[in-house]
Amino acid sequence: MLIPWRRSCPIPSESPARPVDHPLCARLYARQSEQAERIGLAVRREQLLDGLAGRVVEIGAGNGLNFAHYPASVTEVVAAEPERHLRALAERAAREPSVPVTVVDAVAERLPWPDGAFDAAVASLVLCSVADVPRALGELRRVLRPGGELRFYEHGRAERRVMRAVQRAADRTVWPLLLGGCHTGRDVLGELTAAGFTLGAYRRLRVPEKGPPTPASYHVLGTALRG
Repeated sequence: MLIPWRRSCPIPSESPARPVDHPLCARLYARQSEQAERIGLAVRREQLLDGLAGRVVEIGAGNGLNFAHYPASVTEVVAAEPERHLRALAERAAREPSVPVTVVDAVAERLPWPDGAFDAAVASLVLCSVADVPRALGELRRVLRPGGELRFYEHGRAERRVMRAVQRAADRTVWPLLLGGCHTGRDVLGELTAAGFTLGAYRRLRVPEKGPPTPASYHVLGTALRG
């Protein structure tokens, strides 16, 4: 099973002076993510977004595959995507859902919205590749209203010591270079807590469920609240 475990093209830490353009990895990501959607990831997207309501911000929207899964209780989605090719695909995808979607050229570490502008936020297979995770989560917390909810579906640190060692080795060597800035062993739950979110319900998943795991097989899907 092919899994787009990362956003594929790294999100820079600053708003760029020139357009973000990673044509090769953007196209590879788009193709891979569409394959994964057909063979199981669509179910995870439904679970991630089920029950959301109000105005929602999504970071690293990629080619917009989440858009079709937002429930009717969402009044508006504002989606940040800095890579040009993926943003064009996301803009095309935004024409289809019944929920209004606006796609914006913005990076996760510098969101162009005022404090408390959103009721909820979504981070889906993106925190592995952002340049500055604390800053990105700090921005999400800032633009959420007090008590606002963050939905997350990410891959990250394995539970077992041996695989954690494998992840550390991969992240220090070839993995980020070959896979567009992706890091396999980031502590998603720890980063959320450190950024001031209160963890809600979450569950760990292994993707794929059967067969030998890879360093990117350890996923977590859940919710967190802005204090």
